[in-house]
Amino acid sequence: MKKTVLMAAVFVAMLFGAAGQGWAASLVANIDVSTQTMTVRYGLSVYRWSVSTARPGYFTPRGTYRPQRTARMWYSRKYHMSPMPYSVFFHGGYAIHGTGAVRQLGRPASHGCVRLHTADAATFYSMVKEVGFGNTRIVVTN
Repeated sequence: MKKTVLMAAVFVAMLFGAAGQGWAASLVANIDVSTQTMTVRYGLSVYRWSVSTARPGYFTPRGTYRPQRTARMWYSRKYHMSPMPYSVFFHGGYAIHGTGAVRQLGRPASHGCVRLHTADAATFYSMVKEVGFGNTRIVVTN
């Protein structure tokens, strides 16, 4: 009897421990195109960064996504081999990535990707790698 109760207690502890770990290991990036900001919720931490999304004539896709792939350094074949450090691709060729054009942050300036300061992109990239694609959500809204 004591062994059964002990096993049940261990099972419950493991169950609640796993649920708590899953909650702490979630990552949500909310990109607001209207304010050109990205708010990242990582466990109990919250980050808010200025971004640049699509300038007139281009489009940043709206919706909810999971990362599809990452690249520590990517060069855009479509746009003259432009560097895209710490890329997190979320919809085809669209990515969240670092930029050297930091003066443009806070206003639309990209071909559709979500640009942010390279240091912030490195932080976000590390978070995605740590929690995994399945525990990361990217939400792009107006």
